[in-house]
Amino acid sequence: MPHLTLNKSLISLFLILFNAAAMAQDPAEIVVPFAGTWLSVMPPLLAISIALAFRQVIPALFTGLVIGVWIIGGLDVQSFFAAPLQTVQVFAVNAMADSGHSSIIIFSLMIGGMVGIISRNGGMQGVVNLILRWANNVKRASLATIGMGMSVFFDDYANTLVVGNTMRPVTDKMKISREKLAYLVDSTAAPIACLALVTTWVGFQVGLIGDALESVGYTDMGGYAVFIQTIPYSFYPILALFLTIIIASSGRDFGPMYHAELKAREQTVHNATEITHDKDEILPVEGKPQRAINAILPIVSMILIVMGGIYYTGIDFNNPEQTFKEVIYSNSVDSYKALVWGTTAGVLIAALLSVIQGILTLEQTVNAWYRGIKPMLLAMVILILAWSLSAVSEQLQTGQYISDSVKDFLSVHWIPLITFIIAALTAFGTGSSWGAMGIIIPLIVPVTYNLLDAQNLLDPEHFYIIYLTIASILAGAVWGDHCSPISDTTILSSMASGCDHIEHVRTQIPYAMYSGGFAVMIGIIPVSFGMSPWIAIVAATIGMYLGVKWIGKKV
Repeated sequence: MPHLTLNKSLISLFLILFNAAAMAQDPAEIVVPFAGTWLSVMPPLLAISIALAFRQVIPALFTGLVIGVWIIGGLDVQSFFAAPLQTVQVFAVNAMADSGHSSIIIFSLMIGGMVGIISRNGGMQGVVNLILRWANNVKRASLATIGMGMSVFFDDYANTLVVGNTMRPVTDKMKISREKLAYLVDSTAAPIACLALVTTWVGFQVGLIGDALESVGYTDMGGYAVFIQTIPYSFYPILALFLTIIIASSGRDFGPMYHAELKAREQTVHNATEITHDKDEILPVEGKPQRAINAILPIVSMILIVMGGIYYTGIDFNNPEQTFKEVIYSNSVDSYKALVWGTTAGVLIAALLSVIQGILTLEQTVNAWYRGIKPMLLAMVILILAWSLSAVSEQLQTGQYISDSVKDFLSVHWIPLITFIIAALTAFGTGSSWGAMGIIIPLIVPVTYNLLDAQNLLDPEHFYIIYLTIASILAGAVWGDHCSPISDTTILSSMASGCDHIEHVRTQIPYAMYSGGFAVMIGIIPVSFGMSPWIAIVAATIGMYLGVKWIGKKV
């Protein structure tokens, strides 16, 4: 009898669960009883808390989503059990069904596949070989490392693994410390991938930005056009790149890095110069030519087609007086379509070059393409969950509730600084810059927009605050990623450079704090109150240079 009762209870539970899931409505049709209340803050707050506590982004996002769906369902028993299924069946499926979202996913996978092909056909190594010919002393070897990092701009993982492994024998020969190599590798990987116009990061960022702005009804510009506007406000990535150049060209260091460099100069040669490769690294085929053109042609073609596609989809053929800038920022631009066109062309050109020259067989080309896609899959899961959380927050009117709660005592001008700190702490705690972006952009962008409206500042003159806020989230996520000992790129930089991981973190943090401090004090805060971002970048760069001259020591 007890077994029979238990079986009946289980059957009843499954019937409740599947019945509730089967009756799931479209989110737009649901009347949400707790919308605009304090409960609306719980899903993103839980996501951030769980991410920081367990250092796992996907479970954090999923838990926040489930709680959000439960709140939308009315917090009853039936909706509690159905919430996990509805999270996937309704919100995740709707996120993927959106044509813009699907385009972002395809674009991201295709650019990952292109990176796989040009890594396997030796094109990327060919670019590296061109740069290596110039690196014949300490200063040139350091600058060559930076130049190589900026040239492999389209993916931070490929950047880290290629540059670290390739430059290690060169920097060893020049008696440059492994700590310095790891710093130069790490500080040119994520910052350049965050800033460049077509990278594996762009699809992720554009998808989040576009969705967040659509949730508040902003359609004047597409997500890609808004992303371009944020670039001058991305102070930490820009200044982190400039600091690497200042350090390398001046020959000065400070903090633990100075002592690491002194120790390296005193050694005759590093003991361990053998190259170690990560199991996921895509290496060129042995015995085949490594031609730079096999990477340059696909990448240049991809960029040109993306920019041409953006122009083509935005141009008004009936308006001959339309300027280039008006076309690019037109709300008729279909950047998603242009990104798919460009990356598809890049993949096809890379594949054709590989097969026609006999470097790769057709099967090897497909395998290289697939291996390039694999690292992107986890990011796509995060992106889908982030889109879903954005939809849940929109239903719960989270952004409206927060902005209404703080509008009377918090000026919108302080939002960029607050978001930079939150993004930095989230990325530091989770070790994932993408996870921080995925959690915070869907929450903060609507809050900023609504706060501008509530404080009567929603006009073109003050819209720079939106750009600065978005850029501060991206920049804070990169800063936290740089300082976090559990960050994937930090770990990869240590491994590819043959550097002790803790030593890499210990020597890099002072430099990240240094450029991050200038980014906040001379960039985010004054620009929030109206100063030009270009003046801020110039002033901060000069300040960093003078500071290095003052506190830095020649090795």
